[in-house]
Amino acid sequence: MNFKNILVNQENGIATVTINRPTKLNALNKLTIEELHEALVQIEMQETIKVVILTGSGEKAFVAGADISEFAHFSVNDGGRLAAKGQEMVFDFIENFSKPVIAAVNGFALGGGLELAMACHFRMASDNAKMGLPEVSLGVIPGYGGTQRLPQLVGKGKAMELIMTAGMISADEALNCGLVNHVTTPEDLLPLTQKIAHKIMRNSLVAIRGAIKAVNACYTDGVNGYETEVEAFGNCFGTEDFKEGTTAFLEKRKADFPGR
Repeated sequence: MNFKNILVNQENGIATVTINRPTKLNALNKLTIEELHEALVQIEMQETIKVVILTGSGEKAFVAGADISEFAHFSVNDGGRLAAKGQEMVFDFIENFSKPVIAAVNGFALGGGLELAMACHFRMASDNAKMGLPEVSLGVIPGYGGTQRLPQLVGKGKAMELIMTAGMISADEALNCGLVNHVTTPEDLLPLTQKIAHKIMRNSLVAIRGAIKAVNACYTDGVNGYETEVEAFGNCFGTEDFKEGTTAFLEKRKADFPGR
């Protein structure tokens, strides 16, 4: 996979996708969003890739926001299309991705950067990370799902405070309010994230795919999460992974899931 603004490294079943615009603090622009979408489409089709890690290049930023220069002169209709297309191509696409996507937040995750991290299935952070949604300081609101995902993760009151003040919080504060799962040193961020990825890979990725769908259903308007869970649970019984998992348990051995 050859891209201009992102790097993709595949090793031991893990695809590490790195947003690579360090001179712009990895800010999201139109091309980066398009390349992220293309990379994820390709990754989803590759059976050898089991888990995705999303991070930023350099030591300063995961993604320090959207590239404001691209939309500073947009009209009302232009702004609406920008948000809708971005959500469809990347943010909703990641949230509903069939393989686990982990954000490794290495520095600033602001605006669209924090929204990108929140779209992932869970988040790891280095202890120098700073997170926030500063959009109202520019006269706009988060447009890539931030007003929806932040309250789901930290609660309505905390989300309102963070959005209204346009302030930043530290990695430790993010951990305390449930925005990230783990905080570690910058040096240990990727190794720890990879360690957790390998734990995930020991399990049935077919079952994990069903679990992702069921959990997301809880937060989708008009969808009954319990019914989604029942359907996904039942579907598991028709998979080779279920047969292998239960057989291995009864035979007191480690399961070797075929992923089907």
